[in-house]
Amino acid sequence: MRIGILGLGRIGAFHAETLSGLDTVESLVVSDPFADAAKAAAERFDAEVADSPEAVLAAGVDGVVIAAATDAHPGLILACVEAGVPVFCEKPVARTMAEGVRVLKAVEDRDVPIQIGYNRRFDTGFVAAREAVLGGELGKLHTVRSTTLDPAPPPAAYVAASGGIFRDCAVHDFDIIRWVTGREVTEVYAVGGNRGADYIKEAGDADTTGALLTLDDGTIAVVSNSRHNARGYDVRMEIHGFTDSIAVGLEDKLPLRSVEPGVTFPAGTPHDFFMDRFTAAYRAELTAFTEVVAGSRPSPCTVADALEAGWIADACTLSLHEHRPVSIEEVRRA
Repeated sequence: MRIGILGLGRIGAFHAETLSGLDTVESLVVSDPFADAAKAAAERFDAEVADSPEAVLAAGVDGVVIAAATDAHPGLILACVEAGVPVFCEKPVARTMAEGVRVLKAVEDRDVPIQIGYNRRFDTGFVAAREAVLGGELGKLHTVRSTTLDPAPPPAAYVAASGGIFRDCAVHDFDIIRWVTGREVTEVYAVGGNRGADYIKEAGDADTTGALLTLDDGTIAVVSNSRHNARGYDVRMEIHGFTDSIAVGLEDKLPLRSVEPGVTFPAGTPHDFFMDRFTAAYRAELTAFTEVVAGSRPSPCTVADALEAGWIADACTLSLHEHRPVSIEEVRRA
């Protein structure tokens, strides 16, 4: 098949590399506002360059991958749907939930598949955890712990435009908690602090946060995030039930150091970047998109799915700023 790519920054170029290695993808058509980025990608992956999103859609593509800036997501999604072209879009759907809801309303009655990029749904550990939970291996759940710790904060310009740590980082934890447990979040309470880069505080954000989520069956989920984890990129999940307990990410590249006598685990080199930790998941995610394009499977992460994680992020942001519990229904009605 022939796939278009809109946006060739860090993640867009990474997706181009992944797609070029898939047997089902015969050719790529790439476009970026910066002509040099498009040219470099075209040379590296033997792709065709188009000078605009409209030109990509007119180039006979079977599907489009959107890796452009967040503000462009709504318009590009709608353009692909209008053209009848299946679309994969990196999260978020839009910068604000109000705009995301408008996108959902515009596409919900259209017969064009849309997949939103939440790569943890394709990581083998998280897939196994979901199967264990939904298969009843753990019994009734009582506690979930989800962690995302970055080795270093992103640049100041990125932080200022990110929407905050809950919308940019923790939203991956919120999505995967929903997906693994099969439950919805009803209420949150969030705290945060700033003990690292000054520019994060100046942007009105926190560099380290904790969130307590109540799920609709009474399960408690604890989410921990930080922009400062010098040992490496740490993504883990623990799921505790009345019958058994399991963990995702408990492997030799885990960025933790044991101080117990005689313990050598973990013995590997710690993960230092999200592309390192989730290389295989990204490949599985884009392979899934080619199956969506081919019509052999439905979207594994719809616009509606992505918005649910966004509501949790908005609730946590409000909770952090107002120092109180916030229900998901409160932010949904706002």
